Amino acid sequence: MRENRTSTKSRTRTRTRGDHASASAGAAERRNNEHTADVETTDGLRIFLNQAGKFPLLTASEEIELSQRIEKGDLAAKEKLVNSNLRLVVSIARRYRGLGLSFMDLIQEAMPGLIRATEKFDWRKGFKFSTYATLWIQQSIQRGLDNTGREIRVPANVAQQLRTLNRVENELTAELDRSPTEDEIASHSKFSAVEVAMLRDLTQVTASLDQTVSGDSDTTLGELRTDESPAPEDEVVENHREEAVTSALDQLTELERKVVELRFGTSGNSETSVRGTARTLGIKEEQARELEAKALKQLAGNGTLDAWRDAA
Repeated sequence: MRENRTSTKSRTRTRTRGDHASASAGAAERRNNEHTADVETTDGLRIFLNQAGKFPLLTASEEIELSQRIEKGDLAAKEKLVNSNLRLVVSIARRYRGLGLSFMDLIQEAMPGLIRATEKFDWRKGFKFSTYATLWIQQSIQRGLDNTGREIRVPANVAQQLRTLNRVENELTAELDRSPTEDEIASHSKFSAVEVAMLRDLTQVTASLDQTVSGDSDTTLGELRTDESPAPEDEVVENHREEAVTSALDQLTELERKVVELRFGTSGNSETSVRGTARTLGIKEEQARELEAKALKQLAGNGTLDAWRDAA
């Protein structure tokens, strides 16, 4: 009996040593694969950065010249405009690190946005190409992050609303050959423009609260979340949006600006009716309407706001 127990213990120790050896070999292989992948990613990034540094920044007149040539189908001009803005891609991609994609993956996601910007840029509107391209690049990266499949769980009725919104948006995109504005989506659906904006914000969530912090941890992001602060990428987009609006409003008179801020809830204000706007500013309702119409007409030709609308 004692010999059997001894034999059993010996076999158990042998299997345990074998299991440990197998596990160690597996871990070593995984580390080797990860190291190889890291080296390949680093090499790819180094090549890209070297490539980006070879092309000088363009002057405004050079951007216009290249854009004019692109309109005529000049592929060499398009390639030059893309290459001269590779550093812009790197700069923007850097802001999205730590959100689920490697730096090189972020750059790869950004490139279609830059290329699309060269195709859509209208030099006649007078704003810099980098301003316009930034919006397309951000949108392209955001879509790449969204496509990682990390979605926050939502109630069934909200999920249905999101499906409806996506269907309407896809139909309008095909019809207009561009991303529709919130007002355009609202006019073709049962949603108000405010509801469209809220649903769009919801679809931009890029990390699930159920996602674990690391592969060997059961702790989720939701458990670590201590406040309702906006995600870093949302802050980036919102900051650019606010800068665009502020820059556009600077061209208005002080009274016109106050009317727009009150009517449309900019600068942290809530939206106000024409009557409420007139009462707040101590002017007649008709004057408030006239100032609003004049301001909106002036803002309609603003290049920065056009860029936001096209890349929304």
